[in-house]
Amino acid sequence: MQNDVYDYTQAAGTGAVQKNTVLRKTYGLLGLSFIPCAAGAFLSSQTGINLYTMFGNRWIAFGVTLAFFYGMIMLIEKNRHSNTGAALLMVFTFGMGVLISPMLQYSLSISNGPQLVGVAAAMTAAVFFTMAAMARRTKADMNSLGRFLMVGVVVLMVGVVANMFLQIPALGLTISAGFVIFSSLLIMFQIRNIIDGGETSHVSAALTIFVSLYNIFSSLLHILTSLFGEE
Repeated sequence: MQNDVYDYTQAAGTGAVQKNTVLRKTYGLLGLSFIPCAAGAFLSSQTGINLYTMFGNRWIAFGVTLAFFYGMIMLIEKNRHSNTGAALLMVFTFGMGVLISPMLQYSLSISNGPQLVGVAAAMTAAVFFTMAAMARRTKADMNSLGRFLMVGVVVLMVGVVANMFLQIPALGLTISAGFVIFSSLLIMFQIRNIIDGGETSHVSAALTIFVSLYNIFSSLLHILTSLFGEE
């Protein structure tokens, strides 16, 4: 039924009640998605799984990461109105936990690393609640914002690939800052899209917000450890 918070399979209608249901289910599924993510990070830390050391070549590891990331997103979107999509989202977040584990292990290994991880997590939560509140009140043109975000993601990905060659620390920090801004705006855009009735799948919405929060946290942690990390 539509009022069942644990039912992730029903597409919503266009009324206010249905829109609120999509938003409520999005938040519920989003909260659940961090459980397998944490499990993946923990398992990786215990087993030492690291794609970059496993393949011995950063380009191969990068390619495998992209294949997993975009492949899973395509599968989830294909099943965005079914329990299969919700299950695939859990698999995806588990894998993303595995991928972020090396960064977490490095951050926690430095003297003030636990504090920096905590700060990055708190800042990520603050960004989420701020953007969610702004989404309810904004009068911005969402179509223009959507076009800006489409251009932004292309620019960021070009920057990521370019820095794989250049290995410039300042460029890496700039890209991380760009991801924070881009992902923050994407959260507002996605939540506003639900409120306006443009998004009827809480699976798809939870996926977008999870990826945004993941990018914000990892980018903030990169910035903080680079600027304030104490070996």
